Amino acid sequence: MAATIQDQVVQAFEIVKEEEIAAPIDIVFETILEQMGPLNATPEKPMPMKLEAWPGGRWYRDLGANTGHFWGVVQALKPPSLLEICGPLFMSTPATSNIQYRLTEENGLTRVRFVHRAMGWIGDNDRGVDAGWTDLMTRIRTAAEKHGNRP
Repeated sequence: MAATIQDQVVQAFEIVKEEEIAAPIDIVFETILEQMGPLNATPEKPMPMKLEAWPGGRWYRDLGANTGHFWGVVQALKPPSLLEICGPLFMSTPATSNIQYRLTEENGLTRVRFVHRAMGWIGDNDRGVDAGWTDLMTRIRTAAEKHGNRP
């Protein structure tokens, strides 16, 4: 049996996003859970996920019939100020990610600091994730501000 051996370089990236959302911190935190869970979507189509909101809970895409894609595990959860998940996320390579949402509230605004750090064998297709995180953050801001302005 022939074997192919290639030297690979471990790569890393970091994405940091900071947003101010005109909604209370509790509403923003719940909106993050919704938008990463059952309301998750790509710009093209819905992509509902399951997010078990407790330490050790899974974040995964359930395709039914015991099929799907494991994205990560909740590493830390401190509602309404912290959600941290680690795992392979969307990468089907030997790579791992850590994502963090840190929230603070001041003068009626919630500040969200989002960080995605990844390392491993990261393919070219996995490097274009900034657009997806931007889309998710926009959906979070829009939904939270809508919920926050209800009477």
